[in-house]
Amino acid sequence: MSFIIAAAGQGRRMGAGGNKVYMPLGDKPVLAYSLAVVEASPLVDEVIIVTRGEDIHLCREIVAAGPFRKVKEIVAGGEERQDSVAAGLKAVAPPAEWVAVHDGARPFLSLALLARVVDAAGKTGAAVAALPVKETIKRGNEEGIVTATLVREGLWSVQTPQVFRREWLVDAYSKAKENGWTATDDASLVEKAGYPVRLVYGEEINIKITTPGDMILARAILAGEWSCG
Repeated sequence: MSFIIAAAGQGRRMGAGGNKVYMPLGDKPVLAYSLAVVEASPLVDEVIIVTRGEDIHLCREIVAAGPFRKVKEIVAGGEERQDSVAAGLKAVAPPAEWVAVHDGARPFLSLALLARVVDAAGKTGAAVAALPVKETIKRGNEEGIVTATLVREGLWSVQTPQVFRREWLVDAYSKAKENGWTATDDASLVEKAGYPVRLVYGEEINIKITTPGDMILARAILAGEWSCG
């Protein structure tokens, strides 16, 4: 299986002036945590990291320090996440039957979660980690007025990793380019292309570091000061 790590974010919401995956978390950069997991996983054959062109040298340093020997290629990403994953997909070796996509800003990926998602994808062709929505979700208009309260039952908050048959993901990205589809995750494109996607119960600890508050939470998780139960 080929494993694409999307690490081309610009850290706008972090206010960091740089890519959050290269920020220190404990004694190593955020990106190094998920790299260590996929390096240890027998399910992963090769890793492709997609990052900003100006950050490639930082990425190479992290890979060398690991050392993370499964990293096959580091490629420059695009303007949006979708463009970056498309660039990573082009680097996947043709023999690969399966492709996983993971956010580099999710440092607490576990071997167990990866195995569950891969197992589910093997049965259905595509699977994503996700958690049932706990909060009440409301839709609002441009003035901030509530226009609808959604029924929470059946709603899931999607995480990564997301695992797909390679031919499905390639087809979905091809159709997205042809039809001008945009999405914030890969499963959305695969769904739009007509393929079924299985939801796999994720892990609350599998947070995405997007804001300064997320980094505080990540440090607490790392220090064992916060438990998801």
